Amino acid sequence: MYDFSKITNRFNTNSYKWDVKENELPMWVADMDFETAPAIINALHKRVDHKIFGYNTVPDDYFEAYQNWWERRHHFYMKKEWMMFVTGVVPAISSVVRKVTTVGENVLIMSPVYNIFYNSILNNGRHVLSSDLVFDGKEYHIDFEDLERKLALSQTTLMIFCNPHNPIGKIWDKETLQKIGDLCAKHHVTVLSDEIHCDITNPQKEYIPFASVSKTNLENTIMCIAPTKAFNMAGMQTACIVVANEVLRHKVNRGINTDEVAEPNSFAICATKAAFNQSEDWLNELNQYIQKNKDYAISFIQKEMNDVYVVPTEATYLLWIDCHKVCMDSVELTSFIREKTGLYVSDGLEYGENGKAFIRMNVACPFERLKDGLNRFKEGIYLYQNK
Repeated sequence: MYDFSKITNRFNTNSYKWDVKENELPMWVADMDFETAPAIINALHKRVDHKIFGYNTVPDDYFEAYQNWWERRHHFYMKKEWMMFVTGVVPAISSVVRKVTTVGENVLIMSPVYNIFYNSILNNGRHVLSSDLVFDGKEYHIDFEDLERKLALSQTTLMIFCNPHNPIGKIWDKETLQKIGDLCAKHHVTVLSDEIHCDITNPQKEYIPFASVSKTNLENTIMCIAPTKAFNMAGMQTACIVVANEVLRHKVNRGINTDEVAEPNSFAICATKAAFNQSEDWLNELNQYIQKNKDYAISFIQKEMNDVYVVPTEATYLLWIDCHKVCMDSVELTSFIREKTGLYVSDGLEYGENGKAFIRMNVACPFERLKDGLNRFKEGIYLYQNK
């Protein structure tokens, strides 16, 4: 029904992802090369046709769109009073770090993890404390002894959790979410759960909202959600923070208002409502298309590149690729691949020291573009190994 194979030229459109040379192919930042859902485009046209773009309020039906989506799709009912508009998940994270922690305190993460977490912590004068995920050569797991030891430190006051996890594409199960929630509550550590990737999952797979698994989790969680990743509209700058705990919610609300990130632009509201209220069929087809891309990419790499391994993925449109048999320094490797083939992928060091031998590849693109990228990747690895 929807044409995800359409090649749309994104050069010269002020695209952050596509600000590259003409012969280069960007498969790095988490930005899809698919046009967004028709209902969203129609809603934006209607808003443009009004021809006045003054200051905006956030109507009740904006929050109702989130409520209905999360209850229907993720089996979690969120009360309207728990919810706050914010211009993006990253502004929300930085604001929360400033408001609920103090300079010099530890903010715990689980590396390898989304690189902007580090910026939000370090730029605000807090310390990054990582309980590294453990890679056994096939997949990742949590070292709960290490996690509790670091949560127990008196200087650790916030944990930024990624659910599903970027970059490894893992959907955390209920038992894991409960165990993390109990440990954080035990040691008086607030959880900020970034759930922006939650709607990009393998078909038949379902993510579980961190706050949904228990009363303990619900009362100790700041949940950040948005339609922007799933519907490819990050430039719309629209997101939502969900906090059930009234005291914690007051702090967060004061933070985002002090930081002036609590007011929508003229297109944020209508785009969000059109995404959640009218675009579920589009998203379902998108997830099918992405799954085919992932399956093809994993099969291609297995058959054509013996020294490279793709970590199993359940969510996101990102592949986390182990290249340690080729090179232990992915900064060097990705730079070489880009120089020799034009393929632009992310080095794993961005996501933490334990990601140094990995590469992150974005496969949310038309199939022909994916095949081009994989052929360039194969060529780049071959040239590097035979230089």
